[in-house]
Amino acid sequence: MKCKQTKTPDVSWSAFLLEVMDLRPIVGVMPLWDDEKKSYWMLPGYLEGLQEAGATSVIFPMIDDAEELARLVSMCDGILLTGGHDVSPEIYGEEPLDETVSYAPRDEMEKIVLREAIAQDKPLLGICRGIQFVNAALGGTLYQDLPMQFPSTTEHHQTPPYDVPVHDVKIVKDTPLYDCLGEDRIRVNSYHHQAVKDVAPELTVMAEAEDGLVEALYRPQSRFLWVVQWHPEFSFRNDENSRKIFSAFVEAMMFST
Repeated sequence: MKCKQTKTPDVSWSAFLLEVMDLRPIVGVMPLWDDEKKSYWMLPGYLEGLQEAGATSVIFPMIDDAEELARLVSMCDGILLTGGHDVSPEIYGEEPLDETVSYAPRDEMEKIVLREAIAQDKPLLGICRGIQFVNAALGGTLYQDLPMQFPSTTEHHQTPPYDVPVHDVKIVKDTPLYDCLGEDRIRVNSYHHQAVKDVAPELTVMAEAEDGLVEALYRPQSRFLWVVQWHPEFSFRNDENSRKIFSAFVEAMMFST
């Protein structure tokens, strides 16, 4: 069964089909940055979640060469924007609020990757920083320091273990995420310092937290461009909805709408 953006995926069948047909798509994964070691690294959950859904992952080098990045994007079937550091407020025309805003040398690279993914219509999934970066890069704004600028009783910065759901998310009907999950309310994990403030003009809200904070967006003009604030890379092993998100992303690389 083909799982398009508007279908609820059968995760096991999708992975089996891709495996036996030797059609595992390749996902370009954005690296995480280590300030202390001045190096990049990776959480295994991103790669393992994609692997279980039927994809093969490659980690991009942290470069800002537009020609090389365009070539790398063209070699991949999809792009995963990972979590990590804050997004530089310069992207949306602001100065850093204070010393709590800490960003890494990823912004320039990811600007190019996002531009190329949209231009080449490559499916893209963004997680945590991914939703923040895509929103900012496409003309939206962010809360630079969520506890200071958006105080709430909802838990948005949980302590370990990170695979435990801590708050509700309301899924907007008539959106691809609702079609995929088949539910109007789910429980999610949550660990982030920044968040979407003003939504970019090209994006549409797919989910909100119980306190009204934006939790998921998509770009209707794209074949598949979904970004979520929570962390399916931590929860996919014990959460069906997390697996469905990875599976929908992988299937979008295989079947056109």
